[in-house]
Order: sequence, then structure tokens, then C-alpha cells
Amino acid sequence: MPLTLPPSSSFSFLSPTAKSTHSHRFFTIPHASTTQLAPKPPPVIKTAPVIVIGAGLAGLAAATRLNSDNIPFLLLEASDGVGGRVRTDVVDGFLLDRGFQIFITAYPEAQKLLNYNELNLRKFYSGARIYYDGKFHTVADPLRHFSDSLLSLGNPIGSVLDKLLIALTRVRVLSNSYEEIMSADEVSTIQLLKNIGFSDSMIGRFFRPFFGGIFFDPQLETTSRLFDFIFKCLALGDNTLPAKGIGEIPNQLAAKLPSDSLLLNTKVVSVDSDDSNSPSVTLESGEILKSELGVIMAVEQPAVDKILAGKKQPPPPPGQRKKPARSTVCLYFSMDQDQVPVQDPVLFLNGSGKGIINNMFFATNVAPSYGPSNKALASVSLIGLYENTADDDLRAEVIKELSGWFGASKVESWRHLRTYRIGFAQPNQSPPTDLMKNPNIGPGLYLCGDYMTSATFDGALVSGRRAVEALLKDRALALV
Repeated sequence: MPLTLPPSSSFSFLSPTAKSTHSHRFFTIPHASTTQLAPKPPPVIKTAPVIVIGAGLAGLAAATRLNSDNIPFLLLEASDGVGGRVRTDVVDGFLLDRGFQIFITAYPEAQKLLNYNELNLRKFYSGARIYYDGKFHTVADPLRHFSDSLLSLGNPIGSVLDKLLIALTRVRVLSNSYEEIMSADEVSTIQLLKNIGFSDSMIGRFFRPFFGGIFFDPQLETTSRLFDFIFKCLALGDNTLPAKGIGEIPNQLAAKLPSDSLLLNTKVVSVDSDDSNSPSVTLESGEILKSELGVIMAVEQPAVDKILAGKKQPPPPPGQRKKPARSTVCLYFSMDQDQVPVQDPVLFLNGSGKGIINNMFFATNVAPSYGPSNKALASVSLIGLYENTADDDLRAEVIKELSGWFGASKVESWRHLRTYRIGFAQPNQSPPTDLMKNPNIGPGLYLCGDYMTSATFDGALVSGRRAVEALLKDRALALV
């Protein structure tokens, strides 16, 4: 039976004296006599068919799906902009993404939702340059940089057999669908690499810094399902950056939504359900919003726990436990163009097993629009939060290490722009995992976010769509 909306399918206001005096605060105070104070008005209740909490990628994907089905909604965001962790700041004319983030063009859900031409995606070199034994060594994709890959056969970043095993791994992941990969038997990534037969040198000098940098997990404890998913996407697509910063991805999604559906600087403090299919949402301002069809929580797991504190939540699946989140620190440096040691749009990896840097790249080599025309921008990533190290000490150590890579005469003139410490960079997805979690956690209440699927841009987008599909299915069944 097709889903039909309740009669009040457009936003309604339950207070009979409601009058708009603010963007989303609605009430009037009855006239008071000179001898009697007016009674305090009750909290104003605004209704909407669906309320989505959080305007990160998952929340935006949920809103996009609702909008495509012509279902009115409110999208509530606590901060001053959309994107969640996927945002870009402008500092002294430079574009600084909040942490190391690369967009892979082969993400299947992203291909359905995003206009790549409008993003003006700029490509990385298909491979990496690895610092080991005081020198840089290239690892290249043989299908895109054949001559470079031939030259790299004899370098110390793995053996010829290791490079053959990479080709065989490519064939293996391409033979499986994304759905098969996400539900396959799993081990840790490190165990998978050992089972395949990769040498310790290949694992330590390439896989640890490369996939460790993607997962923020240098021990490679992340599930083999996620490794296979990323490996397949890398085989089919390009590593890129949008010309205007990674934040253009959520900006593009938000721009397609109704202008009155998104409320910024609107913090949710609790979600309450009376076992009906219409939970209510309480804002920090004291306002109450009532859903007619359901509430979708598109916030990070720690925020879910806080908003639902004291309320019944489903237990984790058998064998699973709460795991510490993945963290990272990202430092940005500016420099004159003549202080850039290379011009290639390549990712540099630390394969030495020493130091605190995991990876770095020159963002303006990939996308010149990341900085003023006469300047360059370097992005340096560490894994972990380094809570006990002050910013100045961390910056000094990074400069010291990079001076060893590129020469002190160049690096010591670089100017530090900003340091980002990101405590919740990714959910921890070490086995056992469930990458196909049921979004419904109670009557009219649904979850989405990359912790519900895969810790990727694509996983966040998929989870938003699935949450809406689950809500619509439940409501359709309820109306039968």
C-alpha cells in the first residue's frame, strides 16, 4: 500500500496563538492587565512529518531522499554549517579541510547523489611516494602509470612477488559486488594481508602508512571488509579533492534542499518517545518539535548516547563491544611556491617506521585553488590525538621530521597555519562488525551515520538513504 501522509503533512503549529517572531521560535504572550501577570506560555510545539538531527553527510543524504519523495522534513544542525566532519575552513586565503580527507570517485552511492562536474574534482597521482631509508621510493598503479610501476619493481618497498599479489588482490575484489564485500567473512586487515602472503616489508612500508592513514589505524585492526571495499574503489576510481575544498560535497547536497528545511545553530538535547511512532525532539532553547512520521538521528555515536541518555537503547550485537574511536591530528603549513620541493600531486607516506608523521601532501599541487596564486599549502597527518603534547611541541617535531625528508633550508621557512585535533575522526570498525545494521532502534526512531555502515563518505551516504527507506517501510506497514 503506498504511503500517505497525515492531513498535517506540511509544517503546523499546535499553539493557537502562535506567531512568528524568530526563524524558529513561535509564540505570543496574552495581554496582561495592570494588576495581574500573564501566565507563562507553554513550550511551543512545532510539527513536521520527519525530523532529521544532524546535517553531516548521513543527515544530508536522508534529507535528499525525503525531498525526492516530496516528504516535508526539518533538518536540524547544532553548528553553524553543514558537513559534520566534512568541512573546509578559509584561513589567510587558504582552504583547510578539517583533517586528512580524500574523495574517491568510484564510491557507488556518491555517484548517484553528487554532480562531479560541479565539484570540479582534482586528481591525485595514482600511487604514492614512500619515505624509507632516507630516500623516496615510488609505488604506482601499473594500469595508469605503467612506466613508473616498471621502474619501481626493484625498489625496497616490497618484492616483485608483493607487487604481483597486489595485482591478484585487485582481480579478487573486482570479482565481488559491493554487497558481497560488505557481508563477507571477515578478519582484521593485517591478518588478511598476511593470509594473502604479503611480506613484512610491504606491509610495514606501504600498507601500514597508506591504509593506516585511510582508517586512522596504523595497527591495521580494521575489518577486511572495509579494506576490500576501499581497494575496489581505488581500482575503479581516482583519489581527488574538490577544487573549493572537501566541504563542497555537503554544500552541494544542502543547496538542493528546500531553503526553509534546514535550521543551523539548533542543538537537540533530547529525543522522547511515548512508545508511539511520533517521537518529539527538545531543543536547547526549550522548544519542542513533534514528528508525525519519525525522527532520524544522523549524529555521531557519542552524540546519540548523550541525546538518548537514560533511555532504553538496543544492546550491541552478540560478540560486539564499544570500541575507542579513531583519532587524528592534521597540521597545515603555507610557503612560497619556490619552497615546494616537488610539483607532483602525490601523497607522501612515512614507510620508515620512525617518527610521528604518517602521511602528507601539498594540497596546492593537487588543487591550486587551495591557496593564493603565489603560495603553496602542505597538509600533514598524524594518527592519534597526542593529548599530552602541546601544539607548539607537535609543530616543532613535525618541522624537524619534514626537514629530514625535504631539507631544512626549505622546510624551516614554512609558516604554520592551523592544527586540527579530531578526537572522533572515524568509528572503530575492527572485527566483529555489522556493516548492514538495522536503522530502527525504537518506535519512529532511526539512526544513520558511517558507524551504521562503513567508515567512509559512501557509508555515511548509504546510511542516510537506508534510514529513510526503513522509516517509509515501517509507516507504510502501519497504515495497511
